Amino acid sequence: MKSIRDQVAVIGVGCTKFGDLYDKTYEDQVCEAAFAAYDDAGIDPEVIDAAYVGTYIPHAQGGKAGISLADPLRLYGRPVTRVENFCATGTDAFRNACLAVASGQHEVVLVVGAEKLKDRPGRGIPRVGHQLLAKGNSAPGLFALAANRYMHTFGVGRETLARVAVKNHWNGARNPLAHMQVEVTVEKVLAAPMIASPFGLFDCCPTTDGGAAAIVCRAERAHEFRKDPVLVKGAALAVATGRPYFDPTFDYLGFRSTQAAARAAFAQAGVTPGDIDLAEVHDCFTWTEISNIEDIGFCAKGEGWKWVEEGRTRIGGQLPINPSGGLKSFGHPIGASGVRMIYECVRQLRGQCGERQVQGAELVLAHNVGGPGAVSCVVILGLPA
Repeated sequence: MKSIRDQVAVIGVGCTKFGDLYDKTYEDQVCEAAFAAYDDAGIDPEVIDAAYVGTYIPHAQGGKAGISLADPLRLYGRPVTRVENFCATGTDAFRNACLAVASGQHEVVLVVGAEKLKDRPGRGIPRVGHQLLAKGNSAPGLFALAANRYMHTFGVGRETLARVAVKNHWNGARNPLAHMQVEVTVEKVLAAPMIASPFGLFDCCPTTDGGAAAIVCRAERAHEFRKDPVLVKGAALAVATGRPYFDPTFDYLGFRSTQAAARAAFAQAGVTPGDIDLAEVHDCFTWTEISNIEDIGFCAKGEGWKWVEEGRTRIGGQLPINPSGGLKSFGHPIGASGVRMIYECVRQLRGQCGERQVQGAELVLAHNVGGPGAVSCVVILGLPA
């Protein structure tokens, strides 16, 4: 398989404040994120050859097609593609942009992820799948099944899950763009209302509005735009079954899509999990962060919870996980989350994250997993040699 390693550079990133953005439309979020990325890259919008927009749930305000980006940004006469791939929507949009540049089809490409989840007619996220078995289930309920299996298998208590929330809220409290900028204690997490056992309120990421953007170009042109470009080392997508509950070999201890995407991304980048300096992973629930770091290969299956207990995943620890605050604190506007992770990773590599800065970061990873573990995308970014 041919690798895109070092062929594509990120030259600009932008992000809105995440939260309950009732006073902003979908188009407002697109424009704010995109123009922040334009400013960051120091480019004129006319330079953009093509664009990708990531939105999971389109509705009246936008997200249905490429026009959701073309109209607010006046990107007419150029290809604009909408991407939707469960919670991997944003990272997959970024991956497609990288492939378009690496192929030589386009020179400079814009990626925007945006979502309006708060002020919409329907409540919650619509379920897909079996016409009977999908009735009445929810994202917390499905992930809770896996969390219970894991906790039973490895003898893990809710206190360990709570420590993930404490860590990510500590990080998010130091992030001015995060939805939930508040610290919590283990006691507060354990005392919160139960959502789907073992997940209480503070074990679940919030429903959030927000937008994020990134601009990529051919690596050899990157220095035309800025002196400190970030290189794309690998970007891989993997899909597994959307009905793992019908597979008698599925153990619910992790997700095969993440395992496959991570293997492919590391192979593209020519590095190992031990080379990564920090990671933004998909902590839609506290247990999911633990499972993800195992599936990606940072530690063995059944060891991730020990890393949490030992403080290895904190800023200053062996491998900081979610220094942004993660989905848990930053929020999860589904189409925007993956691009927001790219935003965080790029700024960490540039040394622009203040109190949350991971010192000496040179190689970083962003990861999303969506559906019932059905689809995963892993992106590896790094500094030029």
